[in-house]
Amino acid sequence: MKILISGSSGFVGTALVEALGREGHTVCRLARPQSAKPGGQSAGGVRWDPLAGELDSAAAEGAQAVVNLAGASIAEGRWSDARKRVLRSSRVDATRQLVSALARLSQPPQVFVSASAIGYYGDRGDEELTEQSAPGSDFLAALARDWEAEAARPAQFGARVVALRFGVILAGHGGALPRMLKPFRLGLGGRVGSGKQWMSWVTLAEAVGIIRYALATPALRGPVNAVAPHPVRNAEFTALLGSVLRRPTLFPAPAMALRLALGEMAEALLLSSQRVLPRKLEEAGYSFQHPELRTSLVALLGRAG
Repeated sequence: MKILISGSSGFVGTALVEALGREGHTVCRLARPQSAKPGGQSAGGVRWDPLAGELDSAAAEGAQAVVNLAGASIAEGRWSDARKRVLRSSRVDATRQLVSALARLSQPPQVFVSASAIGYYGDRGDEELTEQSAPGSDFLAALARDWEAEAARPAQFGARVVALRFGVILAGHGGALPRMLKPFRLGLGGRVGSGKQWMSWVTLAEAVGIIRYALATPALRGPVNAVAPHPVRNAEFTALLGSVLRRPTLFPAPAMALRLALGEMAEALLLSSQRVLPRKLEEAGYSFQHPELRTSLVALLGRAG
């Protein structure tokens, strides 16, 4: 299968490109002008300029599927108005331009898998959240809602669309987990805020597996919660991480200090509670590789408590 991938040099994209390549797929990276290499597909690049709405149609023709992973990191720096515009443009506007360019191909792709996030649900306490649950009302919820609306547009040219709402993606070499490890290894780790907030998570390997499953499963469409089946409270996550690292977890991070340091970002990313369940994946018959947090942390970090 010929597959176009945006965001291919990112955390998830890099792992996905490697996995799809091993399976024998033709992987074409959508490369922005500043990063594109000469040589087209053989160099792994299909020129894409989301600001100008331009796509190298000759190189993109014949693609059966697209995986849309592009988006600036939500965890880099405080959310100033300028930063919020970057977050929105890199997701909503870029997806709009990509879909419009794909629609102009003589044979548009028939599968469009797009990243989204469980931020769609907002802060929901102990409520169990499925794909049928209503969206939240904060910045991340509005961002995810508008992102998914643009990602749904390939249905207009007959494509099957899947919007994967990812939870916290865990890996030993990137994403959120390495940022957490330093204070824990120094014996300074602890719960965040009250520790009662639910964390919905998925390993990087599982995230890649879910994308591959979404590409290959005709019955899967619409929003899909891309999370492990067993969310945990922050206090449990803290205790398990400390146990795996064999370190104490006695130093909580007070909510007030986090709000002062990080502003709105702290509320949305660290203190909000999202108990998300992968209902549609389970109904579709997906078999989870890493359903339990303890065994996942041991596999990622190589140590058992």
